[in-house]
Amino acid sequence: MKLTKEQTIKLIPFIIEAVGLKPIQVQHTVELLQDGATVPFIARYRKEYTGELDEVQIRTIEEHFSYFCELEERKITVLKSIDEQEKLTPELRERIEASRQKNEIEDLYLPFKPKRRTKATVARERGLEPLADIIAAQGLTTGTPEEAASLFVSPDKDVPDASSALEGAGHILAEHLSDNVDARAMVRRLTKEQGVMNSRVAASFKEQVTKFEMYYDYQEPLKTIPSHRMLAMRRGEKEEVLYLSITAPVEQILSGLKSRLIVRESIFALLLEQVAEDAYKRLIAPSIEVDLRLESKERADEEAIQVFARNLRELLLAPPAGGKRVLGIDPGFRTGSKLAAVDGTGRFLEHVTVYPHIGEGRIPQARQDLLQMIDTHGIEMVAVGNGTAGREMELFVKETLTNAGRKLPVVSVSEAGASIYSASDIAREEFPELDLTVRGAISIARRLQDPLGELVKVDPKSIGVGQYQHDVNQGILKKTLVGVVESCVNHVGVDLNTASWALLAYVSGVGPALAKAITRYRDENGAFSTRKELLKVPRFGAKAFEQAAGFLRIRDGKHPLDNTAVHPERYKLVEAMIADVGVDLSQVAAEPALTDKIKLERYVTEDVGLPTLTDIIEELKKPGRDPRSQFQTVAFRDDIREINDLREGMILQGIVTNVTAFGAFVDIGVHQDGLVHISHLANRYVKDPNDVIKTGQTVKIKVLSADAQRKRIALSIKEAGE
Repeated sequence: MKLTKEQTIKLIPFIIEAVGLKPIQVQHTVELLQDGATVPFIARYRKEYTGELDEVQIRTIEEHFSYFCELEERKITVLKSIDEQEKLTPELRERIEASRQKNEIEDLYLPFKPKRRTKATVARERGLEPLADIIAAQGLTTGTPEEAASLFVSPDKDVPDASSALEGAGHILAEHLSDNVDARAMVRRLTKEQGVMNSRVAASFKEQVTKFEMYYDYQEPLKTIPSHRMLAMRRGEKEEVLYLSITAPVEQILSGLKSRLIVRESIFALLLEQVAEDAYKRLIAPSIEVDLRLESKERADEEAIQVFARNLRELLLAPPAGGKRVLGIDPGFRTGSKLAAVDGTGRFLEHVTVYPHIGEGRIPQARQDLLQMIDTHGIEMVAVGNGTAGREMELFVKETLTNAGRKLPVVSVSEAGASIYSASDIAREEFPELDLTVRGAISIARRLQDPLGELVKVDPKSIGVGQYQHDVNQGILKKTLVGVVESCVNHVGVDLNTASWALLAYVSGVGPALAKAITRYRDENGAFSTRKELLKVPRFGAKAFEQAAGFLRIRDGKHPLDNTAVHPERYKLVEAMIADVGVDLSQVAAEPALTDKIKLERYVTEDVGLPTLTDIIEELKKPGRDPRSQFQTVAFRDDIREINDLREGMILQGIVTNVTAFGAFVDIGVHQDGLVHISHLANRYVKDPNDVIKTGQTVKIKVLSADAQRKRIALSIKEAGE
């Protein structure tokens, strides 16, 4: 929803209260977002304007702004509907406009919401609303309820006796109580604070062993249940293994409802108690349970999605091997192993299929083909996929190289998502004439060279670093993961002349359509020599240039700053700074220490402060630098290939493949990741595994147990020693 300036200003206080940042920071950030600026651009190039907010803070503002925009839209709809019914009072309008929560808006709207035919509707049709009003007024202190109701007996209206009249009036009062926003808020609060989530096994699974065994008879406070357990139970319910329910503090809730309903002594006290119980059990409790189950699901989703996002970020920012000539291998048994050579830029050179695992007779030819590929293309590293036959192929390559007197790094590379890429439209565009498995081998080679550049071609959900990723809200998951990829791509920067359109699409302000336009222009006109040349690309306007230019790099271009993160809008400033110390840009590139002579305070203006000037100096000192860590190889033990090779107490090296709320999974080279439970991550209490371990990290572990039949491996980091 595109809000007016007045509507946006009205939302600012809501956002300030929610995020706890300074009003001017929130206001300026919202202005930039409304103007079409991206989060990476704001964080990098508008530091002074936002008070140096980082990406996390800016995305938090963006999320709350989006939430309150949706809330504002709903308020407008609700107010219009109530107004059309001529029931909108000034007090109700004020309360709706002041609301900060979607469920409060819905509770306020509930009495005016078009309803299906209910028991209360039928009672009103039978003329019992006046009786309900008499009961609610609680003015009668003598006589009996039946005597008061006798006036409303009407066989023609299907009210045969006083008892039926009282029952119908009770239904009307129960609906009134159910529609009361404060009553619902009280029930919601007590259930949320004191409610317990219960999980029970379905009768048909009572005697069966399933992965949900621990939840066959389980309960946990609703407000403290962790994300992974909530999602596990919901999956069990979805698969009809479990039944879930919420137990609420019923006595306390009924006491609260009765006190709201019974305001004075009258002949209707007992009836009103029954109305309160009926309203709660029949109308309020089922509705609140649905709301709270949805709320707990959303909370669990949020936590799980954040786990996925952290893992994905670590994986995308894994150290690149760089511009090495690599032989990628997609291993296989019966179908053979596909070998694909790529040059230092990732350009495909040649492929061959070898069969070293289906009989001794095929091994000599496989060794010959492998060595020929290495010699022909000057291969500097070998990347072996870690899937089926991965360990066997890795050992075969090492033995072949050793026997031939060659020394080349042989690296195991994760195949997660490689098959998805191989069958994707992007892969078909790149290699229309190649088989899927050959595309996979090329992707494995490129993953070693630059994990980020290759993994952006795969749907993040397919990379396999999440927790219950198929159970969480898919829309929010996609938006969050796209944000992570965008953040990583812009953090590292992109080579404008070598990047695929899939990588360019994540650059701030670009997107898929402009990315394809850039690559088409590059194919037709040759490499870009300056950033300004981007403006010649069809539909690449000034706004796109503002958002994107600083994140795009041109090596050996006409302008030295085009290979840095310095934005073109600051080129004149940089040139003035350099000139003032009596040198030029080419001298600074050769001698970065010359920048120490620049007195930054001299260049502070209303638009440019010390944060931006400091960033500029850092770029001048290390032009074109890659912020990712240095690449290191990790070698698995050659004698450990399968789970059966593991022994309790073994000390091994492994690579962290996934971090979850309950621990971390580690690849130790046996085709099955082992679990380091959170209690075995460190010799101290660990609340969040991400505090002590990251995806892609190399760790030393101790084998606690290995169950080949159940494919479960228990590992420990804290018992492995330093």
